[in-house]
Amino acid sequence: MLRIQNLYFKYPKSDFQLQIDDLLFNKGETHALIGPSGSGKTTLLNLIAGISTPHEGRIKYKDIEVSKLSEAERRGFRISRIGFVFQDFKLINYLNVFENIMLPYRINARLKIDLQVRSRIKLLSEYAGIDKYLSKYPKNLSQGERQRVAICRALVTQPELILADEPTGNLDPKNKKKILDLLFKYCKEEGTTLITVTHDHELLPDFDEVIDFSKLLSEDEINLRLNKTNTES
Repeated sequence: MLRIQNLYFKYPKSDFQLQIDDLLFNKGETHALIGPSGSGKTTLLNLIAGISTPHEGRIKYKDIEVSKLSEAERRGFRISRIGFVFQDFKLINYLNVFENIMLPYRINARLKIDLQVRSRIKLLSEYAGIDKYLSKYPKNLSQGERQRVAICRALVTQPELILADEPTGNLDPKNKKKILDLLFKYCKEEGTTLITVTHDHELLPDFDEVIDFSKLLSEDEINLRLNKTNTES
């Protein structure tokens, strides 16, 4: 379903570089990306979504070679095919919760708002425990509540691929399980692929596959990135 081959990416004026020989993500499977901070997990999500583009190699989703699309085509691909849960949520402060969840339909003419969409927002928000906050604004929510809004927004378009960057990082144990169950249930019912960056190793047994980025890198590269992260923090 999604294949990455001979990928090479480097940030300008940085020691960071990401190299992946071959990775395959099959339809309907759940994958966890683990590894040290700065090892390229979030970068890989951005490359898959077309937010960044590789210097070499290919990222192919079904019959679409994402790495060869134009910027406008990558944006259309991302909005129509992918549900992205960003680590910093990327909620719009002047929109209420309902409007934030519906945002993909406002920014993409190919997505049509109808009664089914509104019903789906209601059901998702009820399951995530944020239905009583639909008229509130992000500034009035806790970090965990914002996280759940971001997850509902990622699922509302019924995406074929979900990319989640620490989706349970701001949740208490009860809500962490609830949200993970929601993601897994959705993937099982819709045949959707889930790729999740996580540092929570307690969650790993629930995934179909765990990809350890420390095994994709040499020891020197890992030490370099850890030293850089420690210096910056």
